[in-house]
Amino acid sequence: MLFRSPCRRSLSTALPPWRPLVVLPDSSPSSFRDLAFVPSTPAQLPPATFQTLPAIQKWFHPHPNQTCQYDVDHDYLRSFGAATVPLEYSSPTRNFIRSQAPLSLFLEWLHHSNSHTEDRLYLAQASLSDLPQALRNDLPTPAHVTSSGRGDIYAINLWMGRPPTYTPLHRDPNPNLFVQLVGSKTVRLMEPSAGDSLFVRVQATLGEAASAKFRGEEMMQGREKEMLEREVWSNGDEVSGGSSGFEAHLQAGDAIFIPNGWWHSIKGTGECITASVSLYANAELN
Repeated sequence: MLFRSPCRRSLSTALPPWRPLVVLPDSSPSSFRDLAFVPSTPAQLPPATFQTLPAIQKWFHPHPNQTCQYDVDHDYLRSFGAATVPLEYSSPTRNFIRSQAPLSLFLEWLHHSNSHTEDRLYLAQASLSDLPQALRNDLPTPAHVTSSGRGDIYAINLWMGRPPTYTPLHRDPNPNLFVQLVGSKTVRLMEPSAGDSLFVRVQATLGEAASAKFRGEEMMQGREKEMLEREVWSNGDEVSGGSSGFEAHLQAGDAIFIPNGWWHSIKGTGECITASVSLYANAELN
């Protein structure tokens, strides 16, 4: 059972902390289905549940100087360099740009960049179905998904980059099994009503009335991005406005379940390559 704050507090009072997600008692698909998916309850799976995924073993290798656990296996991924992937470009002096480019361009940037490089590339929301078959085979659908709901996948999206990476506060229309392949990420989640209230409050402050269902590049730049990031990530371990919030810290092979409608924002942390995959299930129950 998720803990809920007994009262709502204003910005002028003490704010409740971000609380850790409930960790499932074991990594079995049945526990995932019965304790998280069916009741639509966010939860974290036991550590390293998915550490044996072929993608972890084939796309990455131990970092040569051991400052990081993993680095990209350029020799393996370079053979798929002609594949087209979505890249997000950002820098301190230029606007956010999202475009399609060869995977080889991203791999070249990874080779010459580090966590302090100002011009950033982020492979974001790459649909697994658009990638070469060999790469699709490296990410088989886990039994946790095939044994839940209708047992099929709505979409699978891949994310890869060098920290710091950032995904703004948003909500998804489908349940999301979010798996960390390598590196570190922190996820903050808000229940639907709390996230709705925060989004409406930010829109009112901006004098806007954007839809929470249809989000575009305004999420990634400008005042809306700045305000949402400040609301979710400022004040250390506190939630702005007194809303309920949960937090998970993910390492290689870890995973969390994000029910449809739950608001979440994600940051890639540390110095090392970070990669993750979102498996969006069809929500209809058997």
